[in-house]
Amino acid sequence: MKRKTWIIGGAAAVLLVLAVAWAFAPKPVEVELAPVTQGPFETTIDEDGKTRLTDRYVVSAPLAGQLTRITLKEGDAVTAEMPLAQLSSILPAMLDERTRRELQARVEGAQDNVLRATSRSARAQVSLDQAKGDVRRSEQLAQQGIIAPAKVETDRLTAVGAQRELEAASAERRMATHELEQTQAAISATSAGARKSSFTVRAPSAGRVLRVLQTSEGAATLGTPLMEIGDTQRMEIVAELLTTDALVARPGSRVMIERWGGLTPLEGRVRSTEPAAFTKVSALGVEEQRVRVLIDITSPQQVWQALGDGYRVSVRIVTLAESKAVQVPVSAVFPLPADRADSASGKPTTAPRYAVFVADGGRARQVLVELGARNGSTAWVRSGVAPGQQVIVYPPATVKDGQRVAARKS
Repeated sequence: MKRKTWIIGGAAAVLLVLAVAWAFAPKPVEVELAPVTQGPFETTIDEDGKTRLTDRYVVSAPLAGQLTRITLKEGDAVTAEMPLAQLSSILPAMLDERTRRELQARVEGAQDNVLRATSRSARAQVSLDQAKGDVRRSEQLAQQGIIAPAKVETDRLTAVGAQRELEAASAERRMATHELEQTQAAISATSAGARKSSFTVRAPSAGRVLRVLQTSEGAATLGTPLMEIGDTQRMEIVAELLTTDALVARPGSRVMIERWGGLTPLEGRVRSTEPAAFTKVSALGVEEQRVRVLIDITSPQQVWQALGDGYRVSVRIVTLAESKAVQVPVSAVFPLPADRADSASGKPTTAPRYAVFVADGGRARQVLVELGARNGSTAWVRSGVAPGQQVIVYPPATVKDGQRVAARKS
């Protein structure tokens, strides 16, 4: 009986000691875990932008006269050489010697503009032929594995740019020819006996009426703006980036155009960056140096045909893309102090070091990682962790290397 009592008392004492040890033992720290994944990774520059017509023309009065009422409205389609307005001579000053000489000088200047535009068009045609030849040679060399596919893409973009340069040069030549015809007609209208003659102002190019600047009938002086026209099927996007961001938004970079009104984002490419920056005051009153970046829309025109001039959009310019990147949440990465980062080698260094806490067998293990890049949500890890591992997101200050942890229940 006495032995049995001792056994029961001993067992009770052991249970009491275990209970006290369990009560005072440190409990695992509850943490939030996230898996290490592998997949596409991108860094982007997000900014607002607005649409702009690539070609815009301001039609003005080529001579002073009486302007009849313009019947065209905003949005009306016009064709090249279509009559836009009618001017009739009303002032004797249109027949004086000074006006005649001025018009003659304008004719000579317009002739020079035609020659210059013709030369530019021929030069653009040569550049286009050369660019197409480069594309054909690059495609052949790429098929043989001599050059990289990126060179083929660069040559194709150069050919596209040359094609657009030729189109712009052709439009400039048509505009110069139209101005020459206008000035020649104007000087003919000022000849003797032509006081009651009229002059027709015609469209320099096909497109749509953007704005009618002079709607009412009345006297128009030389150079009075009458209307603006442009081709709404040739649209570009202008984004004002910080100069530090514009340096990495290189020509040819992929652009995703969002919040434009459609269900899916549009695709685009950075065409060029303007060479001159400007100062802009932000909403917080901070002066910023910004520069305009021009973006071409590469999605089919029928998808975004509802876009107009001056519409607001959001652009995401891709500056870095990796197809198979090991990624962790950016909130799981934390920097190491310099003394802890250098304790392994004992040598001074200025390079930043980063680490994450990996959940391994119920304990937190601090692991050094090498970062490739970071965006707003994830970090690209070059080395240190592997897909499938669990990392601690927003690690609390109580978590140390070797600390017992448990996943927080949702």
